[in-house]
Amino acid sequence: MKKNESKYFYTAKLMNQALLSLLEKKDLEFISVTEITKKAGVNRSTFYLHYENIYELLEETIENINKDFVSSFNVKVPFEINSKKDAFLITDEQLRPYLNFCKENKRILKLVYLKPQLFQLKKVYQKMYDKIFYPAVSQFVKDENEKIYSLEFFTQGVVGIIHKWLALDCVTEIDELITIIKKCVNYRE
Repeated sequence: MKKNESKYFYTAKLMNQALLSLLEKKDLEFISVTEITKKAGVNRSTFYLHYENIYELLEETIENINKDFVSSFNVKVPFEINSKKDAFLITDEQLRPYLNFCKENKRILKLVYLKPQLFQLKKVYQKMYDKIFYPAVSQFVKDENEKIYSLEFFTQGVVGIIHKWLALDCVTEIDELITIIKKCVNYRE
């Protein structure tokens, strides 16, 4: 990477962080380019070199968060489950990197959960659903109706636990949280 390219990406990252910081305090429509550039420590001309408007900056910020979020899942897709007995939708290997990502980015994720429409949260969950959960469940649940409801219950449950963990400032240790999640979603009689 050339020096100018790295500087370009560095200033873009500063503006992404500035926008996120400002969004913690006020809604997007009340944030100005001046506030973003001041917080990022860059000139207005630098902002306009990167973006036409604040919405372009927001779009890039969302893309970066989503990319990091989805890549935090340590899952090889497609994967095969040989029997219902061996079907565990969530394993330590899948959860640990994801929960580490959540803990490291808890400030951003709390903001994302507070403003789900702004950050297109449904789109992120849909990617998770399509890439990970649906292929796994499809291997052993053939009835489409049952599959739809099972997946909804599963995804909302896991998301709910993680939302609560973030709201409680991630005080529960990751290993303990993994055990709790696995007990909930991989319950065996």
